[in-house]
Amino acid sequence: MLSGRGAGVSTLLSVEHLDLFYGDAQALSEVSLDVPEGAITAIVGANGAGKSSLIRTIAGIERPRAGRIVWRGREIQGRASHEICDLGIGQVAEGRQIFPSLSVLENLEVGGHLPRARRFKSDGLAQVFALFPRLAERRSQAAGTLSGGEQQMLAIGRCLMGRPELIMFDEPSLGLSPALVGEMFRIIERLNRKDGLTIVLVEQNVAASLELAERAYVLETGRVVMSGSGAELLNDDRVRAAYLGL
Repeated sequence: MLSGRGAGVSTLLSVEHLDLFYGDAQALSEVSLDVPEGAITAIVGANGAGKSSLIRTIAGIERPRAGRIVWRGREIQGRASHEICDLGIGQVAEGRQIFPSLSVLENLEVGGHLPRARRFKSDGLAQVFALFPRLAERRSQAAGTLSGGEQQMLAIGRCLMGRPELIMFDEPSLGLSPALVGEMFRIIERLNRKDGLTIVLVEQNVAASLELAERAYVLETGRVVMSGSGAELLNDDRVRAAYLGL
């Protein structure tokens, strides 16, 4: 059973028996999971477990060899990434992937070019600048000159400009100072709790992820080996020994 708001909530996104290969090397094997609408779902595991491959496949960057990805009852596997974005599935990629030579404002405007978002661009900018006042202060500054934390804010802001219903975060705390890591998790929690966005969180900070998550999955060598509520996995002896050093 899901903890908290997860109980009784409809499934927004389902992954069913997903296989992904890079050449002859299998990255994902029979991966199945459900993402409840309005919840935070954590996907945890060691480096090389297949977490980023799963996110990239859902986003349409990689094409699975087998399995289904179902969004609001519609199969979307194999669609182009821009089509998936326009359905309402946003991604904050590992490494931020901002456009360093463009200004903060220009980066945000790129995020607002999706057909679903174009007529809301002004409202989107106002919302992003309200959430991240530092971006408003630096709107004319080249994105590549921002600090690591500011670049992560920009990556999130650019995603929000596309008016997503679900955001997939891939290692959002990577390379940030401890103080900024805490701030990043507070932002993710606020986007979910206050703004109602569904979140998929891929993060090596297992304890923080499971504390936030209503639902969680453990990936090992491309397979789902455990699932449950965040609290259940946080208190599971196997998870604590393997990922928390306890």
